[in-house]
Amino acid sequence: MDAEVTLGDVDLTTVKTRSLTGVVTLISRSFILQIIATGGFFLLSVFLGRPEIGLFIAVNDLVSILGYFSDIGLAASLIQKKDKVTLSDLRTTFTFQQILVLLLLLFTITISPWLFNYYQITNGGTWLFYSLLIAFFLASLKTIPSVVLERQLRFEILASVEVIETLVFYTIAVILAWQGRGVASYAWAVLFRGIIGTGLIYYLAPWKIGLELSKTSLKTLLSFGLPYQINSLMAVVKDRFLNIFLWKIIGADGVGIIGWAQTWSQKPLRFIMDNVTKVTFPAYSRLQHDPQELKKAIEKTLFFISLITFPIVALLATLAPLAVKIIPRYSKWETALIPLALYCFNSALAAISTPLTNTLNAIGKVKINTYLMIMWTALAWLLTPALALKFGYLGVAYATAIIALSSVVPVIIVKRYVDFSLKDSFLKPAVATVIMLSVSIFISNLFINIVISVSTFAIAIYILTGKELVSDFRRFYNVLVKKT
Repeated sequence: MDAEVTLGDVDLTTVKTRSLTGVVTLISRSFILQIIATGGFFLLSVFLGRPEIGLFIAVNDLVSILGYFSDIGLAASLIQKKDKVTLSDLRTTFTFQQILVLLLLLFTITISPWLFNYYQITNGGTWLFYSLLIAFFLASLKTIPSVVLERQLRFEILASVEVIETLVFYTIAVILAWQGRGVASYAWAVLFRGIIGTGLIYYLAPWKIGLELSKTSLKTLLSFGLPYQINSLMAVVKDRFLNIFLWKIIGADGVGIIGWAQTWSQKPLRFIMDNVTKVTFPAYSRLQHDPQELKKAIEKTLFFISLITFPIVALLATLAPLAVKIIPRYSKWETALIPLALYCFNSALAAISTPLTNTLNAIGKVKINTYLMIMWTALAWLLTPALALKFGYLGVAYATAIIALSSVVPVIIVKRYVDFSLKDSFLKPAVATVIMLSVSIFISNLFINIVISVSTFAIAIYILTGKELVSDFRRFYNVLVKKT
């Protein structure tokens, strides 16, 4: 790598080409990753018990918190920096981050006996904990090569590394789980993923590693990095810290039940919504000065996401009781069926609220999203522990469904800025989904149910939308292509 890395060294045509290629690459990568992750998680939930999966989720959340404090926004600062990024900047970031990482590791290892005693972690759990700490250290080594690749818009390399890491993780985890290695399956999978991923990214994006602490570089980078990282604090408090708190209340088994329900309910969002959001953010940003076009784009985005997400999460909730009976070793998840239904309800509403919060960011109303995050964090901490103490793992699911009702708030707020139509966005798919459910709940055969339910939804949505359905897809595609 050269001593200086800057987007200014890349001509405008190359930037446009790589940006468009990056969008396609990210979407393709996400699709491949989700296929691997979905298949892998299904097999792991067959071979492993609820407490084992719950232990991995809980310990992984515990170690993931370290990642927030190990970066303090320096990587993001390097990526957004308009001026040239020098080798001194890279080495300063690397050195400062490694100091933080080593201090965090030392602190965590020191308090680990207390953690093991408090959460009653034994045997395989302790090995998993230490393997995740090693993986955390390896992940910190990947920061600079990843920054260099993002500065150069080489998303295809980043995507390739991530796909290989995911494939390695699930292949090793599934094979070891099948052999009866229990939670150690996760431990070895995490280690191999970290080693292979780190080695691969250094091979594909080498840089001149060195230690340096430049006060000038550090001051410049922290001026952006610290505020950026503080904005991420709410998400960490809302999710990671809350999960660690709940671990003590509902135990590893309860965490496993909730984790299983949450993972399956969010699959449609990961497949569909995440990819659409990546494309619509730049499109909305460019449409903000054209209210009519922005209105149409929001309506079509919500329609497209809800058209696919609503029926899938609805079928997940209604067909899961039939599906868990097909595979004998999957019957252990029957206790997770009610949480699954409630989390599916949450995912359906998230399919509406998430694109709308993305809209607020795109039109420059970032502070409103901060207030929304504060609201959701407060609701999560007020409702979830209280209901968990009273109803156990079911209380966590109840709280999630109740909080999901607050998704109406982003709808009200965005309509103040862009008067989009509810009927033309998500109401028609919602009605078609209700019609489908009214038929699906009476059919006991899984495969017949799927065929009839999908057919019912297709007929219902066509009756509600008419021939506009095909033209809607065409117009949505044309708007995105034209504006991005």
